Amino acid sequence: MTAAPSVSSAPIPDDVTPMMAQYLAIKRAHPDCLLFYRMGDFYELFFDDAVKASAALDIALTKRGKHLGEDIPMCGVPFRAYEAYLARLVRQGFKVAIGEQIEDPAEAKKRGAKSVVARDVTRVVTAGTLTEDTLLDARAHNYLAAVAEAQGGPGLAWVDVSTGDFATQSVTTAGLSAALARLAPGELLVPERLLTAAALIDTWAEWKTILSPLPSARFDSENARRRIETLFEVGALDGFGSFSRAELAAAGALVDYVELTQKGKLPRLSPPRRLAEGAVMEIDAATRRNLELAQTMGGERRGSLLDTIDRTVSGAGARLLAARLAAPLTDPAEIARRLDAVAFLVEQESLRASLRASLKSCPDIERALSRLSLGRGGPRDLAAIRDGLTAIPALRLLATGIGPLPSALSETLRDLGEHSALVDRLSRALVPEPPPLARDGGFIAEGYDATLDETKALKTESNTLLMQLERRYVEATGIAALKIRHNNIIGHHIEVPGKQADKLDERFIHRQTMAQAARYTTSDLIELAGRITGAAERALAIELALFDDLVTEVTMRAAEIAAAASALAALDVASALAELAATRRWTRPQVETGTAFEIKGGRHPVVEAALEATHGGAFVANDCDLSEGQRLWLITGPNMAGKSTFLRQNALIALLAQTGSFVPAEIARIGVIDRLFSRVGAADDLARGRSTFMVEMVETAAILNQSGPGALVILDEIGRGTATFDGLSIAWAVVEHLHEVNRCRALFATHYHELTRLAATLPSLACHMMRVKEWQNDVVFLHEVGEGAADRSYGIHVARLAGLPMAAVARAEEVLTVLESSDQASGIARLADDLPLFAAVASKPKQKPKSAEVAVPVSSAVEEQLRAVNPDELTARQALDLIYEMKRLL
Repeated sequence: MTAAPSVSSAPIPDDVTPMMAQYLAIKRAHPDCLLFYRMGDFYELFFDDAVKASAALDIALTKRGKHLGEDIPMCGVPFRAYEAYLARLVRQGFKVAIGEQIEDPAEAKKRGAKSVVARDVTRVVTAGTLTEDTLLDARAHNYLAAVAEAQGGPGLAWVDVSTGDFATQSVTTAGLSAALARLAPGELLVPERLLTAAALIDTWAEWKTILSPLPSARFDSENARRRIETLFEVGALDGFGSFSRAELAAAGALVDYVELTQKGKLPRLSPPRRLAEGAVMEIDAATRRNLELAQTMGGERRGSLLDTIDRTVSGAGARLLAARLAAPLTDPAEIARRLDAVAFLVEQESLRASLRASLKSCPDIERALSRLSLGRGGPRDLAAIRDGLTAIPALRLLATGIGPLPSALSETLRDLGEHSALVDRLSRALVPEPPPLARDGGFIAEGYDATLDETKALKTESNTLLMQLERRYVEATGIAALKIRHNNIIGHHIEVPGKQADKLDERFIHRQTMAQAARYTTSDLIELAGRITGAAERALAIELALFDDLVTEVTMRAAEIAAAASALAALDVASALAELAATRRWTRPQVETGTAFEIKGGRHPVVEAALEATHGGAFVANDCDLSEGQRLWLITGPNMAGKSTFLRQNALIALLAQTGSFVPAEIARIGVIDRLFSRVGAADDLARGRSTFMVEMVETAAILNQSGPGALVILDEIGRGTATFDGLSIAWAVVEHLHEVNRCRALFATHYHELTRLAATLPSLACHMMRVKEWQNDVVFLHEVGEGAADRSYGIHVARLAGLPMAAVARAEEVLTVLESSDQASGIARLADDLPLFAAVASKPKQKPKSAEVAVPVSSAVEEQLRAVNPDELTARQALDLIYEMKRLL
């Protein structure tokens, strides 16, 4: 395809049409956006924008006119259905400038017949500034985040434009990636000078698809302070928190960017809250991915922890639950407050059911309020405010007389507030089911405004006269098919079949001839149509004025409405977690200071739910005690026995507990975990030139460099991606480092049985294994964790289960026998010299002898060793070494 004509920054040629000159001027003001240029019932795109949009949307690319001697590419999308196309473009990373007509075409005509209707961009749509329900996930926040740097340290700020949630956090360079992983923003603003900071190159690589670089001048902290003080009408920000300069710079850049993209309008924003250092459990991106907290490894919500535990019945409740799960608390007192509310609702089954039934019908007040404050709302948003606030008195009444409420519940009920005056006005003003758009009219209830009622009555009367006029014409002409119709092009008209048009007399004035019909008008119809149109226009004008008045009152009460919305969400989360605990048989955890970690009868929440849903089977529960004397567990055992599941379930139980949820265990006592690290599973990162093993080492390095005594670490199969001795050496060193330097609570699963020898030298290391049962030459995985070390990995058995050809399985068994009977080097030499290549393929697989047929050596090496030992002379250390030596000989 020939390249589209370029829209450069050169002067606009004199010979272009007025419309194209207007388009080029607007486009040059928004060079990084696709321009939706309003033309009647379509948004049209030209030049490079048209080429990109047609490919992204899979729509036809046509042409209109010429520019600099070349055809102008053009495509378009319908105005009334543009949101679906807009959503697809934003998801693909485009920014879209909406160019609207900003004057009445009649006004343009007054300037001359060829005058162009004035147009300008009324909004720039970006991934982080969406507000429409059709463009958003109702159950997930959509954060716009910003990073700034001042006084040598970074600061982070984020806002959800669709709800008004606004917050900041002071972060370290090393901790920035984890903070961004917690938020999962839709768009990230970064000053241009930070893009080349060496310490942040890897962080930007993780988030490159959502980066929006801005001039560094937009991140000035003093300008930001003044901007935020003006926005919230305060003389100082001390009442909101003690913000660092970097936090202020990031927050100010957010406000500036939102105002810029919304063309001078700002949504209602909550005063900025500051997330204190250490207030939430830090979880890096790799751990969130490995534990599948909000989405699975495949990128789906279904099958994640959030999907498994989510019992909320409202969009706002779902968003709050997701936010809490992403940021578990580290304050035992606040965790206990949340758990008190859940425990109360677990016991009060009837109250819980009534609350959930009422909350289920509550609309999304948060997002409706944001749209109204931006001037983008409609009558349905007003109705959402009305219906949501209407439910509050009944919700408060449900808890009356039940007894003393937990503090979290009583505060939530108080925050619901009192809104009877606003509810009364909205109830009187709006019809029960209003249309989505104010411009459609018909949303003001009868009896609310006398002038409107009179105008509507005139319109109704005129419509009756229109029907009478149609009957008169049918009788006068004898044409039964004669109809008086209306369209937006020629207005009211008389339509008759083309073959009967000759029956009309001189009263009927010809307007239009169609393929099968002809259209006419009369002086009576023109007069009546004028009355109808005038009444309709007056009625719509009155309704729009009343709409603006209602919106003004709602926005004046925005703070208390937003507080009520937050309280409704908190009630939803508390009752949802109580429903989860009651239906899944979960128990209340004990979260305390210190480093305790005691789980009895722990279960993996996602795996257990999947087992019950698909097989009806029971999950095998296991205990885990990481008290000081055994804070590092070394877990051995075969693949498929459940090591990874056991590791993950303990991490998830701790995370759920600090979220404020009951947990899948009989008993859970957990000392607060400040950081959670997981290195489970294997995946490469080819886009950044990292092999699977390199990714493993990068994640392991992050754990060893960042975890401390308050952390929980789970590691699975460290060192398996390289040569055996290299891998064993790395795993050995990692275990020692975790024990001696990090001194954290940790679960370390491995196939390197040699690591169990470290139990003799590391006092806080305890060996555990996944139990199996051998039965009739087969292996049964019990999925139980027990003390001790596994004697082998049963890898060949797993290979057989996976469907490896029996010839290959037999060959593997032969090789294993040779390797186990000698040191590795001599064993490999024997295999190379004595066993012909593909020997296993030519021979039939050997049957394993039954246990009764196995010959026992008359004098084994182990027996000879035991004969030489005097037990009374052995120290405890020597006895343990002897046991390991005998296992080696076996």
